[in-house]
Amino acid sequence: MATVILVRHGRTTANATGLLAGRAEGVRLDETGRDQAVLTADRLAAVPLVAVVSSPLERCQQTARHILDRQDGTPEAPVEDDLTECDYGQWQGRKLTDLVTEELWPMVQSQPSAVVFPDGESMAAMQARAVAAIRRHDAAVEAEHGSEAVWVAVSHGDVIKSILADALGMHLDLFQRINVGPASASIVRYGSGRPSVHATNTDAGDLSWLAKGTHAGDAPVGGGAGHEKP
Repeated sequence: MATVILVRHGRTTANATGLLAGRAEGVRLDETGRDQAVLTADRLAAVPLVAVVSSPLERCQQTARHILDRQDGTPEAPVEDDLTECDYGQWQGRKLTDLVTEELWPMVQSQPSAVVFPDGESMAAMQARAVAAIRRHDAAVEAEHGSEAVWVAVSHGDVIKSILADALGMHLDLFQRINVGPASASIVRYGSGRPSVHATNTDAGDLSWLAKGTHAGDAPVGGGAGHEKP
């Protein structure tokens, strides 16, 4: 299958002040977040992307625009509603320092598969819709552009963590072990038999090796020889 690069949006004004933004409108990248998005766009400039898909929320679309500005022939980032942020319900807009006192907080940390946010979404439903969207777009990209194609999905921290947990074969209850920082890039290839995770939570380093594509099939015993630059 094709290769997807999962990019989290850059830091926002809400991130910087410790607010759980959720799906609130008007949450934009701050100066640091813009710099982070530009750095990620610079890293991806060496990779000819066939598509960039984004969560509908403004911070993701801003990040996607920075990526597209460094690409040739990828003029827009279609919105994918199923990559939007988790619906945190009554938790949305509250300070994280207040939320840690909620009775639900320990379950969010240790048993997220059982969490349903008050007047909001379950974390299991978030994962199900996000994974389905990624696999759907990945199959469409490969059908149109071939198995060596590379594309980007711009989304949110918990959403990307849940996608990575699925790709790693981890139960959702273990997804808090995964870190996904602002504007980080994680790389997954969905092979015919299983997903292959090539990187998680990277915010620096050369990605030009992706221009040659990656190879599906059996995992190399002993780890293999690594990637060659184009």
